[in-house]
Order: sequence, then structure tokens, then C-alpha cells
Amino acid sequence: MRRLPSAALRGKRAQMDTVATIVPTRKRKKPPVEKDAAPSSSSSSSPHTFCDPADVVLLRSQLLSWYDQEKRELPWRTLAVTESDINIRTYAVWVSEIMLQQTQVATVKDYYNRWMKKWPRVQDLAAATLEEVNQMWAGLGYYSRGKRLHEGAQKVVTELKGQMPQTAEELLKQLPGVGRYTAAAVGSIALGQVTGAVDGNVIRVLCRLRAIGADSTSPAVTEALWNLANSLVDRERPGDFNQAMMELGARVCTPKGSLCSQCPVQSHCRSYRKVHFKQEQNSKKLLGKMDTTTPDIEDCMNSGACSLCPSEPWDDELGVQNFPRKPAKKAPRVERTLTCVVTRPGEEGDEEFLLTQRPNKGLLAGLWEFPSLLLQEESSEVKQKRALCDEISSVLRTRLTESLLQYVGEVVHIFSHIHQTYVVYGLRLTQSDTHTQTDRTQWLHRAALQEAAVSTGLKKVGAFCFPL
Repeated sequence: MRRLPSAALRGKRAQMDTVATIVPTRKRKKPPVEKDAAPSSSSSSSPHTFCDPADVVLLRSQLLSWYDQEKRELPWRTLAVTESDINIRTYAVWVSEIMLQQTQVATVKDYYNRWMKKWPRVQDLAAATLEEVNQMWAGLGYYSRGKRLHEGAQKVVTELKGQMPQTAEELLKQLPGVGRYTAAAVGSIALGQVTGAVDGNVIRVLCRLRAIGADSTSPAVTEALWNLANSLVDRERPGDFNQAMMELGARVCTPKGSLCSQCPVQSHCRSYRKVHFKQEQNSKKLLGKMDTTTPDIEDCMNSGACSLCPSEPWDDELGVQNFPRKPAKKAPRVERTLTCVVTRPGEEGDEEFLLTQRPNKGLLAGLWEFPSLLLQEESSEVKQKRALCDEISSVLRTRLTESLLQYVGEVVHIFSHIHQTYVVYGLRLTQSDTHTQTDRTQWLHRAALQEAAVSTGLKKVGAFCFPL
């Protein structure tokens, strides 16, 4: 396939705004280096910024050279540089960025390929049903993302005449589920806009490069990181630069066990230098040769009053992981849910499973599940059976006896914010039982169950009850 030039290479820009305009097709004069990278004078002495424009130029060159040699070949990256249609390219990058939210690249690749094969254009996605979208998304997690993509596609078709937003500002304003990072990422990668993009990986890289150790979720740090990202982003290749920063954080400057010796921008990293400085200090102490007059080369001039410096003392065991320091994670909510796997003989002799649809809002909105009830408090098996029996009788519009339910066991599934335990019961109906299917219920064979719009937790429960 002939490779087309990336959107990022179709023009030259010098805007320093957080979000710039689309790259013009005609060639523009390259701005002087001093205007391209120099930080504000108020921060020129801060260790948390890049004070020398030449350092910025060198960092860009080193990072992009590394990226050109080491980047992973990913389907959305390939499409972003080979697709000449700006509408398709923007749609494709948007889909990838939504899928990649809090989800590993390895998991996303197959989903992305299936999605783009089924819905290669935004108009194709808009014409799909939410049920089809949920089915395609099943197992990927954070199910509201698929719904937001579907809603966004329908808005593009019905309100924007089928044209994807053409700037990051428009992406942010017009597409549901698109925040500051997603708008910047799509804007730089698909549209070639000169804007930084700050995700979790970039936060870590920037905090280590400039020794920013304060809570990375605080407003002051967040704004400082965006300003830093916008000052560093390469004016010629903004999309590649942002992806290179993400790639560096994902593969080299990792949360734990970072590979500092493989880092292409190690010479710019204040965290790396601080680790070696501390090691030298400790060695001198052991040898009794400590020079108390030597200042810490990384100490901020505003020590004690700087909103970007660590609030906690340096920890030798953490090394570069001193940057950034994150607040302790909130413990996940603990829930217990009664669930019943109801089966009946199918017309062709195969077992069929009863599924009910969840509400259209809230956790796992619109997905299908085995009949379930959230346990508000611990109760005896007798009470659990009674509650489940009442629920299933209501769903099937018939009266069942509690003796039909058999306790199976417990299945644990961890959501990002919920520690869920399914207390599982089984119920087998006889051939003589006839139950109609409604809009909120359906009977599926086992093979169809694997392809349905169901959660990973439900599949765990099914595999636990009926292992292959």
C-alpha cells in the first residue's frame, strides 16, 4: 500500500496556543527557535520547565528519532498516515482514542480491527443499533464509551451533515465523551494541530523530566503539565511527538521498573540526575566525606512554597518513582449480587439461557445479564432463594417454587471501582414450561451467549456454572 504523508506533515505552524488551527496546505515560514520553545520569563529559573530553547529542540529530535525506529505498528497509527480522507481519518483516530481510555493496547487491537471492518465510516456507525454496538464492545469494559461513540456518530450525521469536527475545539464541544486529552490527541494525530496531549503516560514522563513531585491530579500540576506539553510539542510533527511521548511512558518510563538506560531523553531528565546525585551523597556519607556545602542540584529555588515540588520526603528506594507522587487510591466499593443462571431445553435439544437487560443508565447500561439482585445486606440462603424466586417469577410472568433453585457458588469480578461477588444459583426449567420473550428478556443458546452484548462478569459466571 502506498503510504501517504501524515496529516502532521502537511504544513508548518508556529502557534503556541493550547489548541491551534488546522494545518494549512501552503508552506509557511518556519519561526525562529527562540519563539518556538522559550518558556515565560516568570518561570525561566524553575527546574520544572525547560529554560534553554536549544534543549527543547534537542529533546524533540531525540524523541522523534527514537520513535521512528522503535514505535509499535498499531492499526490506528497505520490508518492515520495512510488514509487521505480527513473525515475517515478523524473518525478512525477518535474511535482508537476512546477505546484506549484505561484499556491496554494489546486488548484494544482486535476490538479496533473488528470495529473498523464493520463500521469503517462514521455514517456506518450512526446507522447501527445500540444493541449492535454493545455486542461489539462486550468484554472491553467501561461500556459507556461505546454508547458515547454511537451517540457521537449519530450527532455527526444528523447535526453536522456527516462531517467530523475539524478542530480540537470543535471535537471538545460537539462530541459526547470527548475531553481535553481526547480532543488534543485526535486534533494533533488526525488533523495535524499543534497542541500537546496529556494522558497518564505523558504525566509520568513530564513529571520525571522536570522533577514535578506534587499530586499529579491537583489543578496546579495539571495546568503546569499542559503548559509544559504545549511548549514541547514539535511544530512539524505534533501527532508523532504526542504519540512518542505516550510510547515512551508505556514502554520505557513505566510506573515501576523504568528502563532509564534505554531512555532517548535521559540527558534532560532531572529525576534521573537526582537519583544519581542522591546515590553520590549516600556514598560520601558512608565514606565520611560528605560535603555539606554542596546543594542538591535539583532543589527548586522556591523550595517550601512551590506547588510542583514533592510534599513528601525523598525515598531512596523509589528512585525516579518519587516523581510523580500520587494520592492513595480509594478502596473499591464492595458489592454482593444474587444471580441465577436459568436454563431450559431448546427446540433443537440445546440448552437455552435466560437473559434480562439492564437499565439504559448506570453501570453496564443496556447490557444483558442473568437475572440478578443486588444484596443490600447479608441474608440466609432461604431468604436469598425467596428473593431470587420472586424476581424470576416476575420476569417470566409465572409462579416458581424456591425448591427449584440450587446454590452453585460464588464468582468474583473486579471492576475499576467495584469489588463484585456474584452469589450464583441455578434453575433448570422443564420442557413443559413455556415462557414468552419480551423486549427486556431473551433466551440464547450457549454459542450465541458468547457473542451477545454481555459483560465479562456474566461470562465468568457462565463458565463457572457450565465449563467447556
